[in-house]
Amino acid sequence: MATSDKFRSFLHEEDGGEKIEWRHGAPPTYDTVNLLFEAGRTKEWPKGSLEETVQNAIKSWEMELSHKLQLKDFKTINPEKFKLFVNGRDGLSAEETLKVGSYNALLKNSLPEEFKYYKAEEESFESSHDVFRSAFPRGFAWEVLHVYSGPPLIAFKFRHWGFFEGPFKGHAPTGQKVEFYGLGTLKIDESLRAEEVEIYYDPGELFAGLLTAGDEPKTSRCPFST
Repeated sequence: MATSDKFRSFLHEEDGGEKIEWRHGAPPTYDTVNLLFEAGRTKEWPKGSLEETVQNAIKSWEMELSHKLQLKDFKTINPEKFKLFVNGRDGLSAEETLKVGSYNALLKNSLPEEFKYYKAEEESFESSHDVFRSAFPRGFAWEVLHVYSGPPLIAFKFRHWGFFEGPFKGHAPTGQKVEFYGLGTLKIDESLRAEEVEIYYDPGELFAGLLTAGDEPKTSRCPFST
């Protein structure tokens, strides 16, 4: 029997009596990554606070993006208006984001080939998730560190982390923690659905932890893509 998830909404709900079409046939289970999150988070926000609300809203959106097949089943976004912007690149529509998946949307860049440690254009939705599920068997936890403004345009700082315990693109796992930090804005409508999400972060922080000794990035930082 499905149980609720205290960090995510819309995980086990039905819509008008019609079953949600799940990517893997059933709602996902987040028990393992929730344990990672609770053990490693640096902030524990009061229940009902703006910080907790934003944190859980982003987790719920990521859940829908990763596991729901049809935009009509999404409750966290306004599908007609939604745009995702990453590091100043052109925005992706809801349909485009759902097609490529969260990893490819976040990691696509226009860097020279020698600096592309992950080639989003060569990965499908499924292969991209397989790559990172392999590298982070316990999941990749996410937390809000600070919220700078309230709705309708919410600005926040976040942290993403996991333990490199499985292979990544031929690189052996180290067991070490891999983490990166970033900033984001979330524009919501009157129904609290996301219309625009903007994310800014340095991909070099992620890849520095995934490349084995001797294969570190050739620059001291990975510049934002344009």
